[in-house]
Amino acid sequence: MKRIYIFILIIIFGILIFILIGPNIRGIWTAIRPPVGDIAKIIDTPENPLILPSGFSISIYADNLVDPRVMIFDQQKNIIVSIPSEGKIVLIPNKSSSKINKLITLLSNLNRPHGLALYCKIDCKLYVAETNAVSAYDYDFNNLTLTNRKMLFDLPSGGNHFSRTLLIENIDGEDKLLISVGSSCNVCNETDIFRAKILSSNLNGGDLKVFSSGLRNSVFMAKNPISKQIWATEMARDLLGDDIPPDEINIIQQNKNYGWPICYGKNIHDTNFDKNTYIRNPCMEPFEIPSYIDIPAHSAPLGLAFAPMGLSWPLEYKNSLYVAFHGSWNRTVPTGYRVVRYRLDARGEIISENAEDFISGWLTQGGASGRPVDILFDENLGMFISDDKAGVIYLVSYKQ
Repeated sequence: MKRIYIFILIIIFGILIFILIGPNIRGIWTAIRPPVGDIAKIIDTPENPLILPSGFSISIYADNLVDPRVMIFDQQKNIIVSIPSEGKIVLIPNKSSSKINKLITLLSNLNRPHGLALYCKIDCKLYVAETNAVSAYDYDFNNLTLTNRKMLFDLPSGGNHFSRTLLIENIDGEDKLLISVGSSCNVCNETDIFRAKILSSNLNGGDLKVFSSGLRNSVFMAKNPISKQIWATEMARDLLGDDIPPDEINIIQQNKNYGWPICYGKNIHDTNFDKNTYIRNPCMEPFEIPSYIDIPAHSAPLGLAFAPMGLSWPLEYKNSLYVAFHGSWNRTVPTGYRVVRYRLDARGEIISENAEDFISGWLTQGGASGRPVDILFDENLGMFISDDKAGVIYLVSYKQ
């Protein structure tokens, strides 16, 4: 009898899932199925599906990484990478200078680690954001070891959006740690004051507080080198159809609210969720800050990086913002699965909200061969891209 009840519950659960996301089943399978082929084996062959502008090439810098996410450089230009699904932080040695040619595991047995930040003055500290806490470690870049863990503070965990992302930035003359914490749900009124926010703290973990709010899931942050502003990608809510609401890029300001859960995009009121009656428009400045860039719905923007002016690429590709569209899971016809470019003017502002494809081809008729996540620039080598579906890190280079 117990087995019958379990079987009935499974059937009911399956029906509910189909009602919620049945029309988008193609998109779900594209996201969760194993990659189409082994891109590490075909990237140097005529079967390589990836398309880049003329003069650019893409190769595999590291493979067999399971699901690489956040990447940062250490002082020796080794790449430190978070591997959330394995609970690891690993190091990929700099191939041009290191005598070490194998992957090094710096930390293991962590709780879905994601965000990384390195801070060096006299000594170096590596900050690691697990899904439930942020810790700091002493980093010896000569011996490639992490020691003396100091747990700085707990973070809310559970629910949707496990990732916690870090950025060290000077705020009002003092170096601070910024921590992005996504919502616990698709759309809801949060009860935890630290969910759907970007938080700030001192580098020693003290004075943890809300920096900005109304951010459903700002998974990556980057500093604009010209305007000195903090830009962040934002994944908007699901289950309003294929084309709304847009995903976003926001310019993050202290003590500002970016609208979620009642507003999205250019301050559009989410009346599907918010049924309240207001005496004024709840989605308008100065109460809510609109998106800076609207991105096609369900593109799932993750890593973003500004090309450095010292980069050995043509000038037209240098003054640009590059964004990884991880790719949809709940859209009838899948979208995303590419790296795009936004051209910037002399003030560091976008020239147009219409992105240009920089790398495409991960998405094919048969599925997806990969999903780009983070972007990291080296002025001499080019662009590194992590791919958590194919389990690789790419290197994009330019040759005249």
